[in-house]
Amino acid sequence: QVQLVESGGGLVQAGGSLRLSCAASGRTFSSYAMGWFRQAPGKEREFVAAISRSGGNTYYADSVKGRFTISRENAKTTVYLQMTRLKPEDTAVYYCAAGTFLTVPSAYNIWGQGTQVTVSS
Repeated sequence: QVQLVESGGGLVQAGGSLRLSCAASGRTFSSYAMGWFRQAPGKEREFVAAISRSGGNTYYADSVKGRFTISRENAKTTVYLQMTRLKPEDTAVYYCAAGTFLTVPSAYNIWGQGTQVTVSS
Protein backbone atom coordinates (compact mmCIF):
# COMPACT_ATOMS: atom_id res chain seq x y z
CA GLN A 1 0.00 0.00 0.00
CA VAL A 2 1.36 3.38 -0.99
CA GLN A 3 1.52 6.11 1.63
CA LEU A 4 1.78 9.77 0.64
CA VAL A 5 3.41 12.72 2.42
CA GLU A 6 3.11 16.26 1.05
CA SER A 7 5.54 19.08 1.72
CA GLY A 8 6.41 22.51 0.39
CA GLY A 9 3.40 24.51 1.46
CA GLY A 10 3.67 27.89 3.11
CA LEU A 11 2.86 31.59 2.97
CA VAL A 12 3.61 33.48 -0.23
CA GLN A 13 2.65 36.83 -1.68
CA ALA A 14 0.38 37.07 -4.68
CA GLY A 15 2.36 36.60 -7.86
CA GLY A 16 4.87 34.36 -6.15
CA SER A 17 5.68 30.69 -6.63
CA LEU A 18 5.78 27.50 -4.60
CA ARG A 19 6.63 23.91 -5.40
CA LEU A 20 4.76 21.17 -3.60
CA SER A 21 6.19 17.69 -3.33
CA CYS A 22 4.45 14.44 -2.54
CA ALA A 23 6.71 11.58 -1.54
CA ALA A 24 5.31 8.09 -1.79
CA SER A 25 6.41 5.00 0.03
CA GLY A 26 5.95 1.57 -1.47
CA ARG A 27 7.11 -0.08 -4.66
CA THR A 28 3.86 0.34 -6.61
CA PHE A 29 4.04 4.11 -7.10
CA SER A 30 4.39 3.85 -10.88
CA SER A 31 1.19 1.83 -11.11
CA TYR A 32 -0.90 4.80 -9.98
CA ALA A 33 -1.99 7.95 -11.68
CA MET A 34 -1.45 10.87 -9.33
CA GLY A 35 -3.57 13.88 -8.65
CA TRP A 36 -3.47 17.13 -6.73
CA PHE A 37 -6.62 18.47 -5.12
CA ARG A 38 -7.26 21.41 -2.84
CA GLN A 39 -9.83 22.40 -0.27
CA ALA A 40 -10.48 25.90 0.99
CA PRO A 41 -12.39 26.54 4.23
CA GLY A 42 -16.10 26.01 3.75
CA LYS A 43 -15.67 24.63 0.25
CA GLU A 44 -15.64 21.19 -1.29
CA ARG A 45 -12.43 19.50 -2.31
CA GLU A 46 -11.65 20.42 -5.90
CA PHE A 47 -9.48 18.96 -8.61
CA VAL A 48 -6.28 20.82 -9.47
CA ALA A 49 -4.14 18.57 -11.70
CA ALA A 50 -3.53 14.96 -12.62
CA ILE A 51 -0.72 13.02 -14.23
CA SER A 52 -0.79 9.57 -15.76
CA ARG A 53 1.26 6.63 -14.53
CA SER A 54 4.09 7.23 -16.97
CA GLY A 55 3.90 11.00 -16.75
CA GLY A 56 3.09 11.25 -20.43
CA ASN A 57 -0.35 12.76 -19.93
CA THR A 58 -1.43 15.62 -17.70
CA TYR A 59 -4.68 17.43 -17.10
CA TYR A 60 -5.44 20.69 -15.30
CA ALA A 61 -8.38 22.53 -13.89
CA ASP A 62 -9.17 25.64 -15.91
CA SER A 63 -8.46 27.81 -12.88
CA VAL A 64 -4.79 26.77 -12.78
CA LYS A 65 -4.03 26.02 -16.41
CA GLY A 66 -0.96 27.91 -17.56
CA ARG A 67 0.13 28.66 -13.98
CA PHE A 68 0.60 25.22 -12.39
CA THR A 69 2.62 22.27 -13.64
CA ILE A 70 2.35 18.71 -12.40
CA SER A 71 5.24 16.31 -12.86
CA ARG A 72 6.50 13.06 -11.43
CA GLU A 73 9.71 11.14 -10.99
CA ASN A 74 8.89 7.46 -10.70
CA ALA A 75 12.47 6.58 -9.77
CA LYS A 76 12.12 8.89 -6.76
CA THR A 77 8.47 7.94 -6.15
CA THR A 78 7.62 11.63 -5.99
CA VAL A 79 5.06 13.86 -7.66
CA TYR A 80 5.38 17.63 -7.80
CA LEU A 81 3.12 20.61 -8.28
CA GLN A 82 4.95 23.74 -9.43
CA MET A 83 2.72 26.73 -8.77
CA THR A 84 3.47 30.13 -10.30
CA ARG A 85 1.64 33.46 -10.45
CA LEU A 86 -0.20 32.52 -7.30
CA LYS A 87 -3.44 34.29 -6.44
CA PRO A 88 -5.20 34.74 -3.10
CA GLU A 89 -7.93 32.40 -4.37
CA ASP A 90 -5.33 29.61 -4.56
CA THR A 91 -5.26 29.57 -0.75
CA ALA A 92 -6.24 26.10 0.43
CA VAL A 93 -4.99 22.85 1.87
CA TYR A 94 -3.42 20.92 -1.00
CA TYR A 95 -3.64 17.13 -1.10
CA CYS A 96 -1.94 14.64 -3.33
CA ALA A 97 -3.69 11.41 -4.14
CA ALA A 98 -3.02 8.13 -5.92
CA GLY A 99 -5.59 6.40 -8.09
CA THR A 100 -7.04 6.57 -11.58
CA PHE A 101 -6.33 9.32 -14.12
CA LEU A 102 -9.56 11.20 -13.58
CA THR A 103 -10.63 14.52 -12.11
CA VAL A 104 -12.98 13.38 -9.35
CA PRO A 105 -11.85 12.65 -5.78
CA SER A 106 -13.66 9.31 -5.80
CA ALA A 107 -11.24 8.02 -8.43
CA TYR A 108 -8.38 8.27 -5.94
CA ASN A 109 -8.19 5.85 -3.05
CA ILE A 110 -4.95 6.90 -1.34
CA TRP A 111 -4.54 10.40 0.09
CA GLY A 112 -1.85 12.38 1.83
CA GLN A 113 -2.44 14.47 4.93
CA GLY A 114 -2.35 17.79 3.08
CA THR A 115 -0.17 20.88 3.13
CA GLN A 116 -1.38 24.44 3.64
CA VAL A 117 -0.80 27.05 0.96
CA THR A 118 -1.66 30.64 1.85
CA VAL A 119 -1.39 33.44 -0.70
CA SER A 120 -1.52 36.96 0.67
CA SER A 121 -2.73 39.90 -1.37
